[in-house]
Amino acid sequence: MDTQTRQDHAPGGARDRAREVLLAAVRGLVLAAVLLPFSLLMLILTVVSVALVPLGVGLFTTPALLGGVRALADLRRGLADEWCGIRVPPAYRHIPASAKPWTRTFAQLRDPQVRRDLVWLPVDATAGFVTALLPAVLVFYPVEGFALAAGLWRPVARTEPYWYGFVPVTGQASALGAGALALVLLLAGARYAPRLLTAHFRLTRAVLAPGAAELTERVRVLTETRRDAVDSSAAELRRIERDLHDGAQARLVAMGMDLGTVEMLLDRDPEQARELLRRARQSSADALEELRDLVQGIHPPVLAERGLGDAVRALALRLPLPVEVSVELPGRAEAPVESAAYFAVSEVLTNAVKHSGAERLTVDLHHAGGALRITVTDDGRGGASVAGGSGLAGVERRLGTFDGVLAVSSPAGGPTLVTMEIPCALS
Repeated sequence: MDTQTRQDHAPGGARDRAREVLLAAVRGLVLAAVLLPFSLLMLILTVVSVALVPLGVGLFTTPALLGGVRALADLRRGLADEWCGIRVPPAYRHIPASAKPWTRTFAQLRDPQVRRDLVWLPVDATAGFVTALLPAVLVFYPVEGFALAAGLWRPVARTEPYWYGFVPVTGQASALGAGALALVLLLAGARYAPRLLTAHFRLTRAVLAPGAAELTERVRVLTETRRDAVDSSAAELRRIERDLHDGAQARLVAMGMDLGTVEMLLDRDPEQARELLRRARQSSADALEELRDLVQGIHPPVLAERGLGDAVRALALRLPLPVEVSVELPGRAEAPVESAAYFAVSEVLTNAVKHSGAERLTVDLHHAGGALRITVTDDGRGGASVAGGSGLAGVERRLGTFDGVLAVSSPAGGPTLVTMEIPCALS
């Protein structure tokens, strides 16, 4: 007798096994009776909604229904992980919440993960229903067979045979045959019920999990964003080095030379020495201001101390145009996300001040749908574009490092609306 068999024959092992089998049956029954009908319902509603897209109605109903399908698929992913330890990773493309209904609809329908969700619905309502229901059938259906063998056959088989499975029950002998079949089913359930539930979730994973080609594409995108992040960091280091060399370092060298001259002139020409001291004091103040600006450009202290909202408000106060800042953030994102968002806002505002001809700017920050959403609006001449190597292209690369997206709406004549979204959680 092997180790597993000895464990099953032990009192504690038998109880654990019975609990596992009963739990698999109950969970399978819940899936089959409660959750799986929703798959069929969502399939019907989604097909009807997509069919109504050419009429315009589907443009508004389809995003909501696809969101419901995603919620249903996410629920099944969570149950697969919690009940059977099977992870089914999602790979949805991020779509800005500000996208227009037709943009959102077609972006969702082009998303490979959404298409997998739609394929999963009929599979879940057919093969998924069978694999979920079988554990419950193997465990609970034998109860009826045992009841027939115990005498329940008399009131139910008075005028015609009562069928239990493939056994026609007409008397005590056939009722005992039904009991024998029930015993076989129960033994099969004790052995296979947990495996069948696992098979159900493996089927779910086979349909919902991204394929090798999509994972390869995801790796390629992550490689590109990592390279962009490394390039941006290298460029930032070169800028810091250049600013130090051309700014504060040059002023400090000049101040040292002035102080050396002061030392020689202190006795011979006090007036000239005082003038040089005044220049040295001014140089030290200018060098300190440049160092402060440099530190501000690396990581503003207010961002670390008080968060993104106050940092953007402080940034707005330094601009030559009036800026209205609205912040609704119930918590703080991780430091790298806050830093990326801050410098993205800074770049967008700087571009607006330099190139838009705007008289007023508006910044709105809030967190919704698991993403930090930032909109920057100006009343300028419009015509802004991500293409052409503009500063907005750099913002897009910066956000891409965090799976963020950038959307620009800037018709000729304005206004310009720049929307940035970064998936993140707040603490």
